[in-house]
Amino acid sequence: GFYSRDPASKVVYSSNFDLFSSPAANWRDTLGCYTAPDPPRPEDLPAACGEMMIEYSKEVMKLGKLLFELLSEALGLNTSHLKDMDCTNSLLLLGHYYPPCPQPDLTLGLTKHFDNSFLTILLQDHIGGLQVLHDQYWVDVPPVPGALVVNVGDLLQHITNDKFKSVEHRVLANVAGPRISVACFFSSYLMANPRVYGPIKDILSEQNPPKYRDTTITEYAKFYRSKGFDGTSGLLYLKI
Repeated sequence: GFYSRDPASKVVYSSNFDLFSSPAANWRDTLGCYTAPDPPRPEDLPAACGEMMIEYSKEVMKLGKLLFELLSEALGLNTSHLKDMDCTNSLLLLGHYYPPCPQPDLTLGLTKHFDNSFLTILLQDHIGGLQVLHDQYWVDVPPVPGALVVNVGDLLQHITNDKFKSVEHRVLANVAGPRISVACFFSSYLMANPRVYGPIKDILSEQNPPKYRDTTITEYAKFYRSKGFDGTSGLLYLKI
């Protein structure tokens, strides 16, 4: 079968990546694979959704490249700057399945956390439950048919020296359901990646000195995974 807890597997189907380190389990199962730079073969994926996963990820990649161009321009940089930093090289697709929960007040669909990515593009169904933290209040992000949710992740906050902020968010458990969502992360995560990242030098100055030390995505991902969803930002690990 597809069940595996090994993040190095080409396709992973599991429940809670931090199941054995988290104080409580979340109410969801996840099917995941990297669709870039080396997409899986359709026969390596579940027959019910394999071809759709590959086609959908191609469209997400097109959108992601456009978003990174716009973000580069917003930073006052060349349009291709973030793409040239390999921000679009890797894409991790996670399909989340949240079963109906008989006692939603006793758990969460997904504990509060920040994403370990440059950007995350989320497709959610009509059930809802996604919330973001804004001014110390949890705010619903209601599903809009045909719309995608775009989250800034830790890696983008890191290289832009806090110009763009990673979004803290969570998913409530729900008595209705199942809730299904597809999250695509622009990040090489635990894939071997020797490239060193730090705050972009072109946007630093005496008034805007670097706030973070340099790191690799692999190093940061290992730390992020070891700490689990403990309610803190992993970027504290990189603070100067």
